[in-house]
Amino acid sequence: MAYRIVVVGTSWGGLHALTVLVRGLPADFALPLAVVQHRSKDSDGLLAQILQDETELRVSEVEDKEPIEAGHVYVAPPDYHLLVDGAYFSLSVDPPVRFSRPSIDVTFISAASACGAATVGVVLTGANEDGALGLRRIAERGGHAVVQDPASAEIATMPAAARRAVPSATVLRLEEMSQYLTELAASACQARARHAAPGELGRRA
Repeated sequence: MAYRIVVVGTSWGGLHALTVLVRGLPADFALPLAVVQHRSKDSDGLLAQILQDETELRVSEVEDKEPIEAGHVYVAPPDYHLLVDGAYFSLSVDPPVRFSRPSIDVTFISAASACGAATVGVVLTGANEDGALGLRRIAERGGHAVVQDPASAEIATMPAAARRAVPSATVLRLEEMSQYLTELAASACQARARHAAPGELGRRA
């Protein structure tokens, strides 16, 4: 499958989980990876900085209308919903969903709408059920659902809810995530090389 984007959602315990995830990704990781982490609206850019220290991939907070490129880790900025809008990201100040802005569900649903079966959705540790509905939407559109094994999560609520919502999801321990996503990205890169079109989402810079 020529996957085009990986969207990752997490909440409580997410800093550790995201650090482990990006640390294991190779410098030539072949897909864009968008991260939604629940955090205070007053948060600074420290999350992106911490993740940048753990990976050779470029890490940054998303800016409105920013083009989506492979080999880049995009972090949803605090107090904005992150939307996948074709070959670009958009930011929204619509009301919080499940008391959260950014909302994982909002990002996942937008990715499913924009990319359909070419979407990989990943739900990690967290203390509420945000992400379950969005992951189900990704699966309904033919995309690939991945859930952290609740037993390996710092807080099991979020991945357990996602697993209930998508019983067919691939369930992995945190330490298995990076290798699995790398394999998906490599297969996507090979498929894209056979069928690439100008202006395709996830193009290399």
